[in-house]
Formats: sequence, C-alpha cells, structure tokens
Amino acid sequence: MYLNCHTYYSLRYGTFSELELLQLAKEHHVTQLALTDINNTSACLNFVRKASEYDIRPILGIDFRNGVEPCFVGIAMNNEGFLELNNFLSDHIHQGKNIPEIAPKFEHAYVIYPFEKVLQNEKKSFAENEFIGVSVSELKRLRFSKLLEQRDKIVLLQPVTFRNKRDFNAHRLLRAVDNNTLLSMLSVTEQASEDEKMYSIPNLAAHFSEHSFILENTQRLMDSCSIHFDFSEGRKPQNLQTYLKTKEEDEVFLEKLCQEGLPYRYPEIDQPILDRLAKELYLIKKMGFVSYFLINWDIISHARKQNFFYVGRGSGANSIVAYLLFITDVDPMELDLYFERFINLYRVNPPDFDIDFSHRDRPLMTEYIFNRFENVALLGTYVTFQSRGVIRELGKVFGLPKDEIDLLCDGTIQAGRLDTISALVLKYTQLLHGMPNYLSIHAGGILITEKPIHWFSATNMPPKGFPTTQFDMVIAEDVGLYKFDILAQRGLSKIKETLDILERDRPEEFSKFDIHDIKAFKKDPKINNMVKMAQCMGCFYVESPAMRMLLKKLEVDTYLGLVAASSIIRPGVSKSGMMREYILRHRNKGRAEELAHPVMLEIMPETYGVMVYQEDVIKVAHHFAGLDLGEADVLRRGMSGKFRSREEFQKVQDKFMDNCRKKGYEEKLIKEIWDQVASFAGYAFAKGHSASYAVESYQSLFLRAYYPLEYMVAVLNNGGGFYRPEFYVHEARILGATIHPPCVNKSNAGNRIYNTDLYLGLGYLRELEERVMERILKERYANGIFISLEDFLDRLIISIEQVSILIRIDAFRFTDANKHELLWKAHLFLNKTKKIDHPKLFAPRQQHFEIPSLYSTNLEVAFTQLELLGFSLCSPFELLSEPLLNSTGSKDFERFLNKNIDIYGYLVTVKRTKTHTNKAMYFATLIDQQGQVFDTVLFPPVAAKFMFRGRGIYRFYGKVVSEFGFLSIEVIKLQKQDFVQDPRYADMKTSVKVFDQKKMNDQEENRLGNQLA
Repeated sequence: MYLNCHTYYSLRYGTFSELELLQLAKEHHVTQLALTDINNTSACLNFVRKASEYDIRPILGIDFRNGVEPCFVGIAMNNEGFLELNNFLSDHIHQGKNIPEIAPKFEHAYVIYPFEKVLQNEKKSFAENEFIGVSVSELKRLRFSKLLEQRDKIVLLQPVTFRNKRDFNAHRLLRAVDNNTLLSMLSVTEQASEDEKMYSIPNLAAHFSEHSFILENTQRLMDSCSIHFDFSEGRKPQNLQTYLKTKEEDEVFLEKLCQEGLPYRYPEIDQPILDRLAKELYLIKKMGFVSYFLINWDIISHARKQNFFYVGRGSGANSIVAYLLFITDVDPMELDLYFERFINLYRVNPPDFDIDFSHRDRPLMTEYIFNRFENVALLGTYVTFQSRGVIRELGKVFGLPKDEIDLLCDGTIQAGRLDTISALVLKYTQLLHGMPNYLSIHAGGILITEKPIHWFSATNMPPKGFPTTQFDMVIAEDVGLYKFDILAQRGLSKIKETLDILERDRPEEFSKFDIHDIKAFKKDPKINNMVKMAQCMGCFYVESPAMRMLLKKLEVDTYLGLVAASSIIRPGVSKSGMMREYILRHRNKGRAEELAHPVMLEIMPETYGVMVYQEDVIKVAHHFAGLDLGEADVLRRGMSGKFRSREEFQKVQDKFMDNCRKKGYEEKLIKEIWDQVASFAGYAFAKGHSASYAVESYQSLFLRAYYPLEYMVAVLNNGGGFYRPEFYVHEARILGATIHPPCVNKSNAGNRIYNTDLYLGLGYLRELEERVMERILKERYANGIFISLEDFLDRLIISIEQVSILIRIDAFRFTDANKHELLWKAHLFLNKTKKIDHPKLFAPRQQHFEIPSLYSTNLEVAFTQLELLGFSLCSPFELLSEPLLNSTGSKDFERFLNKNIDIYGYLVTVKRTKTHTNKAMYFATLIDQQGQVFDTVLFPPVAAKFMFRGRGIYRFYGKVVSEFGFLSIEVIKLQKQDFVQDPRYADMKTSVKVFDQKKMNDQEENRLGNQLA
C-alpha cells in the first residue's frame, strides 16, 4: 500500500537505511511496497536483493522533485520502466535541468501526481498510466474536492520518511545542514510533515473505510508491477558479454593473442608453461570471462600505442594469460603464483585487474574507454557523515560558537560538564554518523555493461564529466557488474618523466636500455646492492622508513625477497606479530623447522610457514582446515573488507574451527592459526600484486642507480613521494647535483637538470601566480632568454609584487646585480610609466638610475628561501643560534653500539603509534650533519616526557641499539634547537655576528677534527 518510501539516500532528507525500511514494513505487516527516494536510486538494487528475506515484494520508483518541491512520483511497472525512469532522471541531472511539473509519456512506468500539485496545476485529464496520490492527512480535503469524481485515478500516496519523533528531529537537522542555516531559522517549506510515517495495514484500512476504492486502485497498481535482478550465487556477469561479435570469435581471438605472446615472454617454452596456459584458458572460457580479458587487453593495447607507461596488478597478476597479453609484467611461473587465487570454479566474479597509469595519462585513458565502448560509467561511492564533521555541522546548526565546537570535536569536555545544546549535538552526532552525505567517485572503478547502465541505476555527472552510477562497488558485484580499475599513480609518472628527460637530453643513453627488461634488472648487482643497503630514496614503495628498516633487517638483495617484503610490511602481517617471526626464520633457517607446524611449512615453504600473501588464506583454509576452494574464497573475501554477508562468513569461520578440531589439532594451535588468518583483514596483498609492485620498484631503482639526477628531478616534478620536496632536493645534492634557486632564464615550471646543475622550478615559488609563471615561460620560448631586468620588464606585464618575488629569490642573478639594487630598479621602472600590452616596433630607450650600494648576507638569503620556497638551500645546521657541540653522525653508530650517544638531527618525518596498552610512542627519521639519514624511537616513558615540536633540528641523547643488524637510537631525552632570528626582522648586526661566529666555530672544529684524524 505504500508507493512513496524514502531512505537516507534521499540525501540530507531521509533518516534510515533500506534495510531498516524493510524491517519497518515487516513490523507493520506490509507485504509489498515501493522504494522511491528523492531523485536517487542508490538503494534500489540492495532493496530488491534483501526484500525476500523480509517476505516483501519490492517495487521501484523515483520521487521526482526540484529541491524539496514535489513534482510527481514515477513507479516502474517492470525493469523497462525502471530504465525509463533512470533515463529521464539522469538526463535532468546531467543537463542541470529542473524536473517539469508534468511527466513525459512513459511506456512502462506509472506517474502519480501528489494531490496538492494536481490542485495547483488544475490538471483535469489523466493518461492511462497517470494517477492522483492522496495521503492520510489529505483525505479530509478530498471529500470536498471535484477530484473525487476521478475515482479510478486516485491511489494512496502516503509518504514514509520517519519511524518516530527522533527520526523527525534528525530530518530537521539534516535539512538545516543542507540549507546552511540555524535550526531555529529553518523554513517549514524546507522540511517534511511529521505525519510522513507508516501505518499498519488494519489502521490504514480504517482511515480509508469511506474510500475503499482508493486502496483497491492502489492494490491493483502495485500488483501490476514486477521488478527482477539476479542476485543468485550462479548469476551471470552483467559486463559486456562479447568483445567481438560472438563468444566463439572471442575465444579464438584470445587463444591467438596468447600464442603471439608466448615467444616473447618465454623464449624457451616447456610443458609446464603449456599446461598452465591450457588450464587457464579452459577455466576463463567456462566461467565466461573471455570478454573481460579482451577488454583489459584492448585498454592496455591502446596505452602501448600511445607510449603510456602502465602497471597491471591485482589478483589477475597470478594469470599466465594476463602475462602473455601484456596486461601484467609478472611471470606466474617464475613466482609459482597460486592459480586458485586468480580463478576457480567456485568463484563468481572475475579476477581483479588494477591498471595503474601516470596521473597525467589516466584522464586520457578514461576518455578512450568512454569513447571506445557503448555502455560505460564510473562507479560511485558514498561519502558518509563522520563524527568530527557532524559535530561541526550540528554545532553551527545549533548556533554554538567556534571555540565550543572545537572543544566538542577534540572530545576534551567531560560528559557531566556539557550543557543541554552540546549534549544534543553529541546525541544526534551518533544518529547521523555513517549516513550518506553525498555521492563521490570510486578511486578507479569503471563499469562496461551489456545492458544500458540505466538498467541498474540513474547516473550523476560529477565535475570530471563522466556519468557515475548511484551505487557502489559492493552492490555492483552483487548484481554481477565487475569493475575495471583504471588508476593513477605518481610512481609511474616519475619513471615516465625520467625517460622523457633522457630522451631529450641524453638520447644516446636512452637508446641503451629497455625499461621493461625486468629480467636484466633482477640480476643487476648494483640495483640489488641498493636494495640491501636501503638506498631507495624516491623509489616506489621502498623508500619509507619502515620499508627501509625492513629491507636492512631482511638483508633483501633479490627480486623475490622484495616481493615478500612488499607484503610483509602490510599491517595484516605486521600486526599479527608474524613480521618479526618471518625475520627470525629468514635469518635462522632452522627456526622454521623447529617452530612451524609441518602442514603450514609444507603449504608455504617459501615464506617459512608464515602467512604473507592473500592467497595464503586460501591455502591454509583449504589444506590446513579442509575447506573446499569455494569456502576458502569466501573466507578470503570476508577478510578483504569488501564482503557483505557476515552470516555466511561466520558459517565458514565455524566450519574452519570444527574441521581443525576433527583433524586433531590442539586448541591453542587452532586459535593461533585463526588469529593469523583474521589479522589479514583486508591488508594483505595478493602475491601477484606484491610482484607487480616489486617490478615497478626495480624499474625505479634502475633509474636511480644509473641516472640518479634525472630520476630525482622526475621525483620532484611529480609530487615527491613519502617525504617533503626539500629532502629530495637534499638527496639530489648528495648524489652530486649543484642546486640552484629558480631562474627566469633556466627554470621551467618544474625542475630542470643541465648536466649536474639542478634548477628549481618557478612552481616552487608559492606566492608566484600561475598565470605570471606561464607568461614568463611563453615569452622566453617565443623570443629568447632575458638579458637584463629592464629587458624582462619591457617584455612582460607584471606587478611589482610578483617581480619582487622573483628578485628576492635571486631569479635575475645572471645580471650580477645585488637583489636590493634590482628591487630599487623594479620599483623605479614600474612606477615611471603605465605598461600597455601591445607589440613594440622599436626597443624602448632605457633610463638609468643612480642606485646606492647595497649588499645581502648569506643568512638573509637563507631566510628568504625559507619563506618563498618552504626550505633553504643551505644546510639547516647553519641556521642554529648556538654552535653545535659535536659533529657526531650515523657514521659513528657502530662505534657507539650499546652505548649512549649525543647527536643532532634535522627532522625528516615522525610516525606516531600506540602500544598494545594504548600508550603513545614515536618513530622519527632525521638527517645528521653529514647529510645521512638515521632513525630514532621514543618508547612510551620517553614519549610522555618529550615531544617533537614541528620541523627543525633536535639534539638527542640515547642508546644506539641493533635489531637484526638495523642500527637506531633509543632516545632518552631530546631538545629542539633554536634557529637564529630572521635578520630581515631583527638586529642585523647581532644576527650576522652569530652566523659568522658559528661558521668560524665550524671551521675551527673541522680543522681540529682533521688534526685528530
């Protein structure tokens, strides 16, 4: 009887989920109802999927409105009607058009006009599929209306938006948030009526006892509606069914591509390779995944033609077919990749292919996919209300001052000290937390479907300009839609730009190597030694302090070792305590035989009986606990965080335990193994995924090993990496570069390398306007370099504020004039005449000014760089107000092993973490006076006394310790060191004196150090 039900996907309007709506209907003995969210279809598929569990027959529709103003309700007679409604809504969303007051002619959908709208529009005639909707509260008015004569056209349209008073209060708060207004100022027209609730069927019948024909009309309409989507376990994929014209053609084409790839990938083909290929092809055909592979092949083939750099990863990297089609660069035979993780007969969904492109190339690839295929959409995802955000929004709605809102967000106010309003804010924060706030775009998911996208959902049109579904990846998989992941990754941009630099500046070097020759890189001793020594700054996935630490502990010097390390570093392994156990077993091979269960060691000999990869969950569940592969995959998916049915997961967990007990394992062992399985919880990598990451790491390492300066420039030009840009500049200096501040003649927007001279880009000048930078580069490229400041000012329209930035950073140093003199010249030049932007027929006559003699100090230059670039190009140790008391560095760690050391360090990064007892501790990475990196740890007692206070230089006193050969400092105490005062705002003579005295002390200390040596 209910044709107008809302969930919280009626964004910032509805207050409960589609499952809570079904539960509400069941409690009121309702056997069928229509879900009609306002201009939204997000909940529709899951509503249909779950309805049978509540003994309810689902009907789908859309409540079409302009803002909160109702226009009409569309009810789908069938799936074709749902398609019509979605087409209509999507067109208006994409075009930004208002919904018309009169609906178009739908062939397979009913239209219900609200009673009030019919009165306003004085609509007198109704098509066969059009009706008038009357709510319970409108019955009294109907008795006195001429519309009562339209007996066959009147149906019940009782909106359902609330369950209780609390829902209504939450609704009003959501409306106030949406309108950015105080709750007390919220207009009644912006909110629903409190009586938009569900009545039990007997109660409803009593209300309409005098107008029973309305209920009969409603029943007839609902009985004529039917909607169906296949959510069964054996459902067929809804992706594009064929790549060519028929499935037979697809199968022949896939085999042909594999045969073409064999000689390149495997110059020496043996029987195991052919057997693996035959096995995969059989299953791919049987499971109906041929078109899925061919579409991925089409995407990467286009990328290869465009010379776009890419990496294929995900569980699909376990496939030899993917390797032969060049979707991935991972050889599953070399790595013995577990075939059943890639695909098995119990698996409904196809394998994951995550294809990473440079962040510059991905938009072009996305555009290609939309142009190449017909039914394409980006996959949506919902951004939900989170506690801190809700507190801020509700605080504003209730009119709280910002200070009080900040305190509530920090959670520092005790419950007993809250006033009434603050208590309400926290109460309703709990209610709104987790509700959808707005539709966003999945990180990289694209759907390519057989049926039109609108068969499943209406689409939004975000700023990216591509249609986006109104549902997420979980429900997409439930209905048989499997995404293609097209992702952007800056690591690839770094590799691609390095190659571009080499091709431009060193073409003879560029022609000497193939960046895809991974087999050669794996055997390169220079690269493997860099991995072993953790000299990986700037390299993809291996540059973080944690990874650097792990590489040294494991003494990794092979590709396979790096594959394992890439997965061991993940939280699933490290949090279970198995990362430490893996290191112990790696360093002491006898330990595995002594401690590992024989079955675990037999399953995973390569990783010493320790679960490291995602497929290890399948292996352990299948071989150790005796689950079949289907159940094992349920377990693996349940751990991934993408799985929806916790009931099904619980059944598999119970069976895991029961089977282990039947096999006679001790309870302690069962719990230990299960804890390892459970710790993976979505964090472990598939082995093929780790292998793909390791391939990219080796490509990065190759470039850093042989073309370090070009690679560092590419790193800087593509957003850096784990660290701030300043540290990649420092690394470039360590690798032999001479660093120059931006220059109007030598710099581009990004950094530029000339042999060993690295010129920082104009883009580093945070206050320089982008349009000014573009103007400078355009003029320089068109008419040559600038020969003087006057020449620059003659050729460009630029304000004194913008040219001052360039002068202060010394971007005109080619003039050999002091920057203070240049600033005088610029002011005099720009003030003497108004610039007119037109071509000049003759070079202007320059007027010469008498400028007083001025000078700059090194200290002034350093602070100017700090202000304009965010870092100075001199050593930060030169800026200290007090002279250093020692020159101790990481070079001395071995000498001080198990002894206390006094050392200064410039802070690179700090990681805050907590112990199992919830106490704070810190890991910090720093640079010593010699420019080398070292690591420190502050355990809870020390962390409670001392803390890091932002970037700068710290003095540490602590014990040098070794863990598996990795040396670091256990800090006992620390103190931040003061910089000198900025001479531009302080007493210049005092500051310069301190600076010069410090340099003198440094020189004296170096001299004494040399004598002692």
